[in-house]
Amino acid sequence: MFSPPRCPYARCANHRAPAPRFCTSHGCYRPKCRPQPVPRFRCRGCGRTFSRQTFRMDYRDHRPDLNAPLVRLLASGIGLRQSARILRLSRHCTELKFRKVAMHLRRLNLNLRGPLLPDAILQFDEFETYESCRNTRPLTVPVLIEKHSRFVVWAESAPIRPRGRMTPARLARIERQERRSGPRRDASPRAVLRTLRRGAELCRSLRTVRLESDRKASYVKLAREAFGRGRVMHARHSGKRPRNDRNPLFPINHTEAMARDLSGRLRRRSWLASKKRRYLDLALNVFAAWRNYVRRRFNRDRASPATILGFAERRMNEGDLLTWRQDWGRDSIHCLCRSEGRLPGWGRPRALHA
Repeated sequence: MFSPPRCPYARCANHRAPAPRFCTSHGCYRPKCRPQPVPRFRCRGCGRTFSRQTFRMDYRDHRPDLNAPLVRLLASGIGLRQSARILRLSRHCTELKFRKVAMHLRRLNLNLRGPLLPDAILQFDEFETYESCRNTRPLTVPVLIEKHSRFVVWAESAPIRPRGRMTPARLARIERQERRSGPRRDASPRAVLRTLRRGAELCRSLRTVRLESDRKASYVKLAREAFGRGRVMHARHSGKRPRNDRNPLFPINHTEAMARDLSGRLRRRSWLASKKRRYLDLALNVFAAWRNYVRRRFNRDRASPATILGFAERRMNEGDLLTWRQDWGRDSIHCLCRSEGRLPGWGRPRALHA
C-alpha cells in the first residue's frame, strides 16, 4: 500500500516537514498504460490533489513501458534514430525520452552515492572527442573513477582548442567557425576541477586522499585545489606506457574504452556524434548509471560497482533505475523501494574488493 512521504508541491508546508497524516485518500483513476488503478490523495495543508504517479519517474509519460528498453539500447551503443526504429517511436519522441531519462539518472547517481572508505583510490584521466565537427570543435572528457570497484564518480565534457596537424583546408574551416561563434576557448582546467571536486565530496571524512593520474602538469595544482594541499597523495604515472593490464592506469583506461564502446557518441569515427555538447553530457550520465548500478564490475563478478562500495543493496536492472523521481535530492524515495522511504543500510560503505 503506497503512503505518500510528503506533499509533492514545493510551496506547501508539508513538502519539507510533512505532518502526520498530512493527506487523505481521494479515490483513484485508471490510466490506459497501466492495468491497475492509481490511488489519488489530497493534501490537508494546501488542498491540492496528487497521485502515486506524481512520485514516479515516468510521470506524464504516454509510453512508460519503453523507458527501460530505451536505456538498454542507449547503453549498448545504439543511436537515437535506430532506437526510434526499434521501439517504433518518432525521432522527436525518442529524443525527449532520452533527455528526461538522462537527467533522472544524473540525479539518481548523485543521490545514491555515499562516503568512501579510507582504502579507496581515485583514478583520473581525460580523453578527447568532438561535437558536430572533428576538425573544428574538439572536446575533452575528464573521467574520475574509484580504482577497485570501477565506480564512475563523474564525467563531463568541455570545449578545447583545435590542435594537431593544421592543413590549409582545416585552417580555413577553423576560421569560418570562429567567425560564426567566436574563438574557441580551452575550458579543460575548469572541467577537471569540477570533476575532482565531485570526488572530494565523497572523501570529506578521509584524512588522506589517494589519487592516481598521468603526468600532465596542470593536474598537480588542480588536485591540491580540489582535495587540499595536505590531504592528497598524488601518484603520477607515465602516459606513454603500454595500455595493458600491467599499466597502473589500466582501470581508468579500461573505463574510457568501455565508454567509447557503449556510447556511440564517443566513438572516434561515427555519425552518432553529438551536435551539441550538452547532449553528450546526458549520454555520459546514462553510461555512468549503467556502469555503476546495472553492469557487473567484471564478467566473473555478481556485484556492480555500486554494490561493492555499499551504495546499493543489490545489482539493479533498467526498471529499478526508472522507478521513483530523484529531483528532491536525498529526500527522494529510494529507487529500490516498492512503497516509500529508504532501505536499511542506505549509503553505508562496505570493504572494497581488490
